[in-house]
Amino acid sequence: MSRILVVRPQRSLLSWVVKMKMNQAWVRFLPRPFRVQLEGRAYLQNVVANTGWQFADNLVRLGGGLVVGVWLARYLGPEQFGLLSYALALVALFSAVAALGLDDIVVRNMVRDPVCREETLGTAFYLKLLGGLLAFLGAMAAIFLLRPQDSLSLWLVGIIAAGFIFQSFNVIEFWFNSQVQARYVVIARDGAFLLSCGIKIGLILTGAPLVAFAWVALVEIAMGAMGLVIVYRRKGNRLKAWRGRIDRAREMLRDSWPLILSNIATVVYLRIDQIMLGQMVGSHEVGVYSVAVRLAEVGIFIPGVIYWSVFPAIVEAKAVNEELFYERLQKLYNLIVLAAYAVAVPVTFLSDWLVGVIFGEVYARAGLMLALLIWANLFTSLEIARSSFLTSMNWTRLHFVTLILGGVLNIGLNYLLIPLYGGMGAVVATLISYWFAAHGTCFLFKPLFRTGLMLTRAMLYPKVW
Repeated sequence: MSRILVVRPQRSLLSWVVKMKMNQAWVRFLPRPFRVQLEGRAYLQNVVANTGWQFADNLVRLGGGLVVGVWLARYLGPEQFGLLSYALALVALFSAVAALGLDDIVVRNMVRDPVCREETLGTAFYLKLLGGLLAFLGAMAAIFLLRPQDSLSLWLVGIIAAGFIFQSFNVIEFWFNSQVQARYVVIARDGAFLLSCGIKIGLILTGAPLVAFAWVALVEIAMGAMGLVIVYRRKGNRLKAWRGRIDRAREMLRDSWPLILSNIATVVYLRIDQIMLGQMVGSHEVGVYSVAVRLAEVGIFIPGVIYWSVFPAIVEAKAVNEELFYERLQKLYNLIVLAAYAVAVPVTFLSDWLVGVIFGEVYARAGLMLALLIWANLFTSLEIARSSFLTSMNWTRLHFVTLILGGVLNIGLNYLLIPLYGGMGAVVATLISYWFAAHGTCFLFKPLFRTGLMLTRAMLYPKVW
């Protein structure tokens, strides 16, 4: 039995067996081919159930977010919607500082050493609280430098960035991820999300100003944090048991600082296009481009769901033997690629129709942008999958180098192409730089050459079973 399933050693064997049988009861309702694959494989069943919960979470967010997001885009129009998107993108640039690269590190440490979970969680909480404060100050400094006379932009960025403080409670989510128990996180987060959707609809119906929607974004994060605390306590855990330790903080930061830099590079090449469009062209172009980005990102939750469901298994395989480790990595790459193809192919042919029907003719120029931008998800997905390998090998510095190269390339291409082609220039820059960061850089560094071949194989022949 996999050791990560043994959450609390003091639990009796009988109660654990009963709980596992209850959790696996759903298997009998599956079609026979799937049931045969899963019967008698407790860990795989747990992974599939966990993936199902995360898919349900993202489908709720996808459905609610798309409906409310479309309504909001139509209500605000390209100019104001572009201004809101600009503020969100600017705040996102500092999200890596708030996260401090601790996500994978905390999960990895709790999988390896579950006895010290209270120290791990407590130390991570205090570190993320400090990171949130630094991220808030950084976002405010940036908007003051970029748009010192634009009071509306200052308010939007300030309100949204305040959410970094509440995100320190996300360490609770890491605990549930380490135990492959996503359902508790889903319950907490979806309650806050659905309530915020209802508030946004009410604001649209009452003709609320733009700044009101920034306040809703902050309220959603705060309610999500409160929900995580509630489900954590209902599972019999206590926040008072968390203990922060300086030596453990140093250890975490020693492992995570390359990930901090890597995540900064990631958000730069994910969001810098909208910042540069806003500064070089204007909010209207950002609004049109953001519609293409929003539709392109509809399916990007899939690799994240798969990643968090199998990452603990990959960490364990690394400790067993190399053959099993690389076998699981290849299956992960293949599955990630299949998921990306399943979204990209139909969207490519339906992009103009989708934009016209969903967002209206005022955003029609986003159709061609979407047809190309959707393929960037393939490389984003592969980068997410590849990070499981780099984290398991503790090659976080190499991860940083590949991402920083992609970020530099993205900035350079945006600088050259945006003045000539506007939003389409940003699309081309994004597509090229995403491929380079995820796949192209593998052939620049010898330790990643095998990984590059595995990613190539996945793109050409993504066989899962």
